[in-house]
Amino acid sequence: MNLSFSAEDEAFRQEVRAWLDEHMVGDFARIRGRGGLGDMDAFVDERIAWERELAGGGWTCLGWPTEYGGRGASLFEEVIFYEEYARAGAPGRVGHVGEHLLGPTVIAHGSDAQKARFLPGIVAGTDLWCQGYSEPNAGSDLANLSTRAELRDGRWHLTGQKVWTSLAEQAQWCFALCKTDPTAAKKHHGITCLLVPMDQPGVSIVPIKQITGSSEFAEVFFEDAVTDKDNVVGPIHGGWRVAMGTLAVERGASTLGQQLAFVGEFDRIVAAAKETGAASNPLIRDRIADLHMRLKVMRLNAMRTLSAHAADRELSREASIVKLYWSVWHRDLGELAMDVLGESSAICDPRYEELHRLFLWTRSDTIYAGTNQIQRNLIAQRALGMPR
Repeated sequence: MNLSFSAEDEAFRQEVRAWLDEHMVGDFARIRGRGGLGDMDAFVDERIAWERELAGGGWTCLGWPTEYGGRGASLFEEVIFYEEYARAGAPGRVGHVGEHLLGPTVIAHGSDAQKARFLPGIVAGTDLWCQGYSEPNAGSDLANLSTRAELRDGRWHLTGQKVWTSLAEQAQWCFALCKTDPTAAKKHHGITCLLVPMDQPGVSIVPIKQITGSSEFAEVFFEDAVTDKDNVVGPIHGGWRVAMGTLAVERGASTLGQQLAFVGEFDRIVAAAKETGAASNPLIRDRIADLHMRLKVMRLNAMRTLSAHAADRELSREASIVKLYWSVWHRDLGELAMDVLGESSAICDPRYEELHRLFLWTRSDTIYAGTNQIQRNLIAQRALGMPR
């Protein structure tokens, strides 16, 4: 594992830092630190404008090959960008789904026509995407999905429901998994990945109000919604492999930026502990030290995993624990925040609003993107070779 950066890498870091300092001003200054997890419905219009500002500077789709509009950045350059982005307090990305999920999927599995049509809008920050995977009865058991799609008169007709769809109200397109062969013997067979326009009569979006009071997610209902027959990514009935490829790229270099955001949250809790006097409590101090050490371990393991990936070495056991590890850590951080506030945690003290939001959001960390129970099963079976 190489934890050092070259002189060229450090020059790139200075370039990133200088650009962010120059552009995170004016109207963009007031959205610093906003729009992250638990706050994704804040300043949406401003963050859409910021997406286009990033595109104008060439800071979208860094790791994409240059032939598709990216910069062909190295893994370490991507890590540096996300670290500096988090350090600058730059806002949550509304283009994340397109850039990090749909784009790499189209590059890997899409046709030349699809690459020419859909990738430029993602690079430019003008086309926003949402992900139509989860359903009321298909979360961790994604293959249990029931949304149907039928090819008639040269178009796919979709009927069904998706849930927990991030930024569905802002997206122009959705990439949705649909059952296209209901007679398939195994439930993960007969699934197709379709690219569906959101602005049409057959699509209804119903925001879901969360415990935080915000509505970052929505239910999406397809009632004979349509899309062109050519808007299939990968083979017809072969969408399961495409979906697994999408999920595999979800946990890439941006995780280092996420962890730097965790550092900011941790530092805010330490500051609050000093303000409230909780820092004098030896039990609180012990928990702070424990979370600090676990955060260091998280970063080292992420660097080890990414270094192995860059060197084309297999590190599947370590990689399999990443999501489980950070979700438990973040949940524990949220609980520490409330204990640091003491009695003030029972009221919404404006001074600590972000800590209340952190606690409420982290209730979901161990559920979304693979529940802890499912993650432990996968680690047992695939990493440790244990029986089902």
